[in-house]
Amino acid sequence: MEWESMGVKVDGRYLHHLRFADDIVLITPNIEQAEQMLAEFDKACEKIERLKLRCSCETDCYVYLVREVNIMNDLAPELSRRKRAALGAFKNIEGVVKKTENIRLRAHLLDTAVLPALTYASES
Repeated sequence: MEWESMGVKVDGRYLHHLRFADDIVLITPNIEQAEQMLAEFDKACEKIERLKLRCSCETDCYVYLVREVNIMNDLAPELSRRKRAALGAFKNIEGVVKKTENIRLRAHLLDTAVLPALTYASES
């Protein structure tokens, strides 16, 4: 597949797809290029007898490896997702935190439940 000049230019290089396990996300600036890439991909799949191809809708954002990726590289939606996850984790332990007076136990609960939910995949 000749995709070197297809996709979206990021830091001087073209980003045209993301892969993880058996999932592939095509990244294109317009629907015409997506159709062309999908047709080429379909041909390549036929050659190796991989015919199970499922197409999703066009979207401006996608959750990839637990992080929301969007066309504008806006981090606000991902930060909101992380904050909601941390709040949900806190709600799960809130009863225990309120019942105990042990400061070390409270800190341990926050460190092991809330902080991982808030910072998960933040390095990527």
